Amino acid sequence: MTHTTIREGQMAHDSGGPPVRRRKKRRSGGTRGIAAVGVAVLATSLLAACSGDSGKPTLNWYVNPDGVETLTKLAEQCSTDDYDIEIQLLPSGATDQRTQLARRLAAKDSSTDLMSLDPVFVAEFANANWLEELPQDAASTATDEDVLEGAADTVKWDEGVYAFPQWANTQVLWYRKSLAEAAGLDMTKPVTWDQVIEAAADNEGTVGVQANKYEAYVVWINALIQGAGGDIISDNEKGKDASVDIDSEAGRAAASVIQKLADSPAAQPDLTTSNEGTSLGLMYPAEGAGEFMTNWTFVYKNYEGLVEPGTITKEDFEDLGWARYPATVEGEASKPPIGGIDIGVGAYSENTDFALEAAECVTTTEAQVALAVESGLMPARNSAYDAPELKEAYPADLLELFSQSVDEGGPRPKSAYYATISAAVQSVWHSPRTVDPGSTPEESARFLKDVLEGKALL
Repeated sequence: MTHTTIREGQMAHDSGGPPVRRRKKRRSGGTRGIAAVGVAVLATSLLAACSGDSGKPTLNWYVNPDGVETLTKLAEQCSTDDYDIEIQLLPSGATDQRTQLARRLAAKDSSTDLMSLDPVFVAEFANANWLEELPQDAASTATDEDVLEGAADTVKWDEGVYAFPQWANTQVLWYRKSLAEAAGLDMTKPVTWDQVIEAAADNEGTVGVQANKYEAYVVWINALIQGAGGDIISDNEKGKDASVDIDSEAGRAAASVIQKLADSPAAQPDLTTSNEGTSLGLMYPAEGAGEFMTNWTFVYKNYEGLVEPGTITKEDFEDLGWARYPATVEGEASKPPIGGIDIGVGAYSENTDFALEAAECVTTTEAQVALAVESGLMPARNSAYDAPELKEAYPADLLELFSQSVDEGGPRPKSAYYATISAAVQSVWHSPRTVDPGSTPEESARFLKDVLEGKALL
């Protein structure tokens, strides 16, 4: 299965969400913590949790639109004599995904059994007592040594484990080999953003990024800051009292990269509205040398799928190269973005034990291999990368780059207030053409603090 666009990372979170509450310790199946209910009542009727006549439970699994065909197969394969798993499709945009799930969970919807969660949702939902905490044996499985470190970290919150990693996404630098060769770049060694921008500008190429006013722009900003040794916030467990660190040398280094690209002839015409899909066509433009592009793992299968219909030639595809995410600062290792999907169990499900069993089933190594081979969604488990089917579907060095990037990459801030943090950063750093290292980090720090303290509104 190939993709022409990707939804992972396309997360324009709204600024709302549940009020933050500290999690009360509880055992699976015990008394539920009461989540805040200041979210609107569901506009549509809730799904029935059980099939009417037989009494055999139906577990509803809310999934995002990536890899639905494979997920549907997994739902069928993991259904048992005790329960069936039924796919329920979430909206394509992550803001709408988060909103729909939050509304259901705030309404204590018992029919929300399984959920495909972007990693940044886990802390927020767990903090609101909306996710079932995994019992010790399941938690051990979800975070064992086989799980890539970057993926394992996404399912943890406040000393608990709240989801199973299903697939792990990361960004790498995709490029035309001929463009890099013309620029004299040795792509076997780490390259910096400055080098990439200059190489493209000097050789009739462009640089593709995601800089629309949505979540993927924050993904870029966060990766740039972490690549310079900093963070947007720290002491994340303090919630609204977290330390706001974006006004730093690392923040200014990130702003400098964005400013340099925005002022460069290498910037693509739609820079301010660019997303994961818009830059794909500029790898093989009608005129020009192609591009360097930071983007997710789906890119390889996307371009491979264009050869047979003749959209690009075999020679074009062979000119596609890949390398580690560019460094913000020369000499410092880059921090590739980490994304993917985790599978959580709704805290109000009437079939918690079955749902936990199903969640473990749809996240096995075999399930992750199927998602990678059929849908281009990379595994969160290291052992899956050794599967013969996966090695046949992808070049060995690309698989190694994917797994290494997840293992050594940088997550977005893990905070129950993440949606607010993301929206506040977007509001100041967008448009990329107005970013100034002398003012943007300072202004965004001040605004983010005010928003978290309730002194400003988004």
